[in-house]
Amino acid sequence: MTSRTVRKAVIPAAGLGTRFLPATKAQPKEMLPVLDKPAIQYVVEEAVAGGITDILIITGRGKRAIGDHFDRHPELEAELEATGKVEALDAVRSLADLANLHYVRQGEALGLGHAVSMGRAFVGDEPFVVMLPDDIMVDEADLLRRMIHAYERHLGSVIAFMDVPRAEIKAYGCADPEPDPVEDGLIRLRGMVEKPDPDDAPSTLAATGRYVFGPSIFACLDRVEPGKGGEIQLTDAIDLLLKDEPVFGAIFDKGRHDVGKPIDHLKATVALANERADLAPEFRAFLAEFVTKHGIVP
Repeated sequence: MTSRTVRKAVIPAAGLGTRFLPATKAQPKEMLPVLDKPAIQYVVEEAVAGGITDILIITGRGKRAIGDHFDRHPELEAELEATGKVEALDAVRSLADLANLHYVRQGEALGLGHAVSMGRAFVGDEPFVVMLPDDIMVDEADLLRRMIHAYERHLGSVIAFMDVPRAEIKAYGCADPEPDPVEDGLIRLRGMVEKPDPDDAPSTLAATGRYVFGPSIFACLDRVEPGKGGEIQLTDAIDLLLKDEPVFGAIFDKGRHDVGKPIDHLKATVALANERADLAPEFRAFLAEFVTKHGIVP
């Protein structure tokens, strides 16, 4: 019998990061820092705060730094201890104790759906979370917990959606929702439309990088026909899943920071710096001086 309890997460992190070249030539894009933490650390910490205990990271060639980051580093720890840098020592040591971390390599870049399918043996007959590291959520795992609770109550997969301006919906997977919400902040999907023309979009609800699936998603991934470049798309599997069982959408409006493109990564860095008590006063003063000096007006 399939468990209702969600305790596992799959994080696909095998992409080449071509938008960030040359920075990503020799390091994973998931390890690019957002302030003083790599992007993927935010995602792992979110998973743990949401009650996840076991995490599978799908990696690829040149991604060893991800595993190293979450491993122990005795030499560094000894140096920090010897020099009395207690706060830094605690931060470094805690990384290895966040969760039970597992890794598997995706040998070929065959799409997000293919990457998720590589979690089949890890997941087994249990529900699980998929968390895309291009999206970092700074919300104390509120959205993730809501999605997990919705799955456990309704026994249907749950996808995160945010409302965007209609002109922007063409860049996202778009929800086609039932007219009446299931409950506050939760809709049931009739379907999804990938990157629709804004004039034809059934809503302005855009899919983002958080999903909760039952194990039945793997059978749907098996049935998906490869698309452009031989890739298996997760959206196609969700379309098949909708024919067999209910799929829900969890609506949220805050906490998300896209770090998938350089300009978005920069925006996320500025936004998060402004929320840090240890950085905000000096950083805001710098921004104000910069705006004034360069004659930048809203």
